[in-house]
Amino acid sequence: MAVRLVRMIPVLVVLALLAAGVYLYISYRHSPLRAKEVLIKMFLVLTIALSAFFGIVTLYALFEANAGVFDLFFSFMLAALVGLGITFVCRWRFLKHHPAFKDKAFRAKIIPKEPAWLQLLKQILGMMGKR
Repeated sequence: MAVRLVRMIPVLVVLALLAAGVYLYISYRHSPLRAKEVLIKMFLVLTIALSAFFGIVTLYALFEANAGVFDLFFSFMLAALVGLGITFVCRWRFLKHHPAFKDKAFRAKIIPKEPAWLQLLKQILGMMGKR
């Protein structure tokens, strides 16, 4: 199985180049902390998507009884899951050293105001429940 992971090297090289490019660009435009935060979010999405894709292909190969494809994509799925684990550890360490990013404010959602008749109905139903 370790030999099959050699086939994963081009994907790892592309991911490393992507990470370096994104980090350099974001750290130039904003700050290194913001770049790390963006990289962690990006790799969480990427590794989850890769794990799901390789998991689905692995299950399909298992149901089709295709041992060669199963073995190849199972090793790819394991590599993606290891990457996901590494990303979770990086996220944990980043939040440990920078706890302000944990409570970062998100964009406010505009909630439309309820019509008056719906507010009145909720008050009436609320009063009936208190009896």
